[in-house]
Amino acid sequence: MQTSEIVILTGAGVSAESGLSTFRDKGGVWSQVRLEDVATPQAFMRDPVRVHDFYNSRRGRLPTVMPNPAHEAIARLQRGFAGRVTLITQNVDDLHERGGSPDVIHMHGQLNHALCAGCGHQWGWQGSMSTGDVCAACGAQGTVRPDVVWFGEMPYHMDLIAERMAGCDLFVAIGTSGAVYPAAGFVAGAREQGARTIEINLEPSENTALFDEQRLGRASETVPQWVDSVLK
Repeated sequence: MQTSEIVILTGAGVSAESGLSTFRDKGGVWSQVRLEDVATPQAFMRDPVRVHDFYNSRRGRLPTVMPNPAHEAIARLQRGFAGRVTLITQNVDDLHERGGSPDVIHMHGQLNHALCAGCGHQWGWQGSMSTGDVCAACGAQGTVRPDVVWFGEMPYHMDLIAERMAGCDLFVAIGTSGAVYPAAGFVAGAREQGARTIEINLEPSENTALFDEQRLGRASETVPQWVDSVLK
């Protein structure tokens, strides 16, 4: 089958080799801090200072890390493939963009964006965030939060993602745990519509049995190899 529409889903494993911690692996973020304390709307209402401190630390790490060969290979595929390549990421960092990707769908938001919990306005953000910050649109104070999708919230761009998933003939999941829905269900939907499915991961994910092909190893090695095989 000739491939003309590729959808790629990336997770924390793509950025791990750049020095950003994964979440669910041994020693990952959720083994060090309870998600209920920093990654829910209720946590922000209960202790906004703690939530800001957590995300300020993560945001502050971004300038210290660089894209790795996996990010750069995906960007090369987007630029060089004859058909359409849709890149969906669960990551909230900006490494895909800095790696050269021309178009990235951030389904879980971005660390370098702000969201007003009052009026819903979204805008770019650099540096630390605090309870004293004021919304750029409505002027409210204390409502400014990281524009990151928290547990219990709906991921962004789901209509666009559904449209791209419905049209793809190849679905590739890279560096994902296969544990977080709705993204964990993408492979099942792709299979139902007849798309070929590939998993590229350091180790098998929780839904690895749903993939037609597995390529296991470091993302910085396996992703460029896969991209070379597509573009040859």
